[in-house]
Amino acid sequence: MTTATLSALASGNAGRGADGTPRAAATVTASAWLLAVGSAVLLLAARPPVTELLWFFTVDATVAAVYGTVAGLTLSRRRHPVPWLVALMAIGCGVSAFAMAWSSLGARRPLPGAELAANLISIGWVPGTLAIFLVVPWLVRDHPLDRVGLVGVTLGSAVSLAFLGVNLTQPEDPAPTVVLAAASVAVGLLAAADVTRRRFVGPADERIGLGWLAAGTAVMALSFLPLALFDVVAVPIWFTPVLHLAAQAVFPAAILVAVLRQRMWGLDLAISRAVLGGLLTAGLVILYVAVTAVLTRLLPGEGIAQVVAAAAVAVAVQPSRLWLQGRVRRLVYGDAAEPERAVRRLGRHLGGAQSPEELLDGLVESVGHALRLESVALAVEGVPAASWGSPTASPMVVPLRHRGSEVGVLRLTAPPGEALDARALRSLDELVSVVAAGVVLARASQDLADARQRLTSVRLEERRVIRRELHDGLGPSLAGIRLGLQGARNLIGSDPTAAGTLLAALQDELDGRVDDVRALSRNLLPPILDELGLQPALAELASRHAEGGLDVRVRCVGTEALDAPLAGAAYGIVVEAVMNVARHADASACSIEVVADAVELRIEVEDDGTGVRAGAVGGVGTRSMRERAEEQGGTFELGPAAAGGTRVAAVLPLVAS
Repeated sequence: MTTATLSALASGNAGRGADGTPRAAATVTASAWLLAVGSAVLLLAARPPVTELLWFFTVDATVAAVYGTVAGLTLSRRRHPVPWLVALMAIGCGVSAFAMAWSSLGARRPLPGAELAANLISIGWVPGTLAIFLVVPWLVRDHPLDRVGLVGVTLGSAVSLAFLGVNLTQPEDPAPTVVLAAASVAVGLLAAADVTRRRFVGPADERIGLGWLAAGTAVMALSFLPLALFDVVAVPIWFTPVLHLAAQAVFPAAILVAVLRQRMWGLDLAISRAVLGGLLTAGLVILYVAVTAVLTRLLPGEGIAQVVAAAAVAVAVQPSRLWLQGRVRRLVYGDAAEPERAVRRLGRHLGGAQSPEELLDGLVESVGHALRLESVALAVEGVPAASWGSPTASPMVVPLRHRGSEVGVLRLTAPPGEALDARALRSLDELVSVVAAGVVLARASQDLADARQRLTSVRLEERRVIRRELHDGLGPSLAGIRLGLQGARNLIGSDPTAAGTLLAALQDELDGRVDDVRALSRNLLPPILDELGLQPALAELASRHAEGGLDVRVRCVGTEALDAPLAGAAYGIVVEAVMNVARHADASACSIEVVADAVELRIEVEDDGTGVRAGAVGGVGTRSMRERAEEQGGTFELGPAAAGGTRVAAVLPLVAS
């Protein structure tokens, strides 16, 4: 299966109707970027002094651009409360940034609405920013909200609205703001804790990206800690804005990964690079500041610490980039970024499954998780064999081939509004061969289990036959001989002649029982079969039945090189068939024909007896013959012969299937 073939198969899936709002998405993205760029242009014209507001302007403009893009990407593919809240944050922060730039420019020259703009600086960012870490984390899920989620959304919404109300009224007393900031930190950390809990114990299909979402939520919540400790701890003016910027390194990516289920629809490369760049920049800045702060205290002279810190950053760039690149790719694409990881996961299922059913269930689940699919279903020989997830659209059908033969079919569906992109198709191309091998392995395992069951059944039937022969034949005969010997003992003193006659009769009876034991032994597996082969064994069988008056004709061709199991199965079928003729057919003759060619061994036994009665139910012998044939992968038939009587036919492959 090539990637081109998979692409053709996916073409029907790619056109599935998305449930997004492209026009709204474009409007949000354009508006956010217009506010961000426009505010930057105005600020450059205003040239304000460096104050705390300038730090927050940087945050607001960055948020408008980044979150506007995130909201646009998400809204274009999915209607969901989360992208609307992201859009609210983008537009709100963009309004705050534009208001600050307008107000700063108004301080230099008269501008209309400068006073309104000054008020919007502290209002525009509030609803979206608070909701993004107080409400959004509870909503990032595929399943309905549970009680904990409902309580979390209620608390987050209440704190966000209360914070907005306080900023609208702008009271002189800072106490309400401090209390609400503390409440924001508490509810935000509670949301991060719930996301962490769901990452480990929540539904498996909801865990993707939750680790990053928990980290971003915690950082956003902690960024309000300086405001909550307004009268307790003095922090640098840059501390809160830097925390906000640090959250932007992971929070937008976490939302994209979690809400869009790691499917970026052709924009994944840009997103992964943006995430990588943000993380790398933030990490290197932290490294530079930390090294500079430490070395300034340890090394004499001006500028030496900065030079050493810059060298440390330069050395760390490449290793950090490679280390982060692997983790970002795994974040954005999951196992689809590294097909070998998905193959290893499938290999673990192949080696660790305890049953064929568990093996197939594990395979389809692994494919679903690796490619971030909505559902995967496996059918073998047209029969459903395993499934994972629930499809909501027409599936993409992928045939599974092993050594040129189709062994099954996979039916895949992507999440609503999504399609399998080129990366997923390449990964699927790597996985289908492993899944096909797993199907073959599961089928072989099931065939082996069935063969073992048949073998156990055959052995049980043979033991029942032996028990019946011993209990109903040999046992009563030996008991009768024992009674006869006791009678001879009683007569030997009074009537030696009668005792001698009785002993002679007992000897004849004992000879007959010895012959029965030998016949039973030969019927099970005669020594001549092992020593000389199938044809001499059948000839001996014919001669023994001839002594009982049944004319048995044997034709045996090409059986000289048969292996022992196949020869034993063929002999067992013939013995049971001839025994049934002797016991039940009221026949005077029967023919045995055993012919082997390069492919199969054909067995036919026909008699001239009364034939099979209508509605007759097969007994132990019939079941034994059928099971012997099926054990070798062959077929068995019992029916009327062409010239009257009964015909038994079996075909055994020379190589068991």
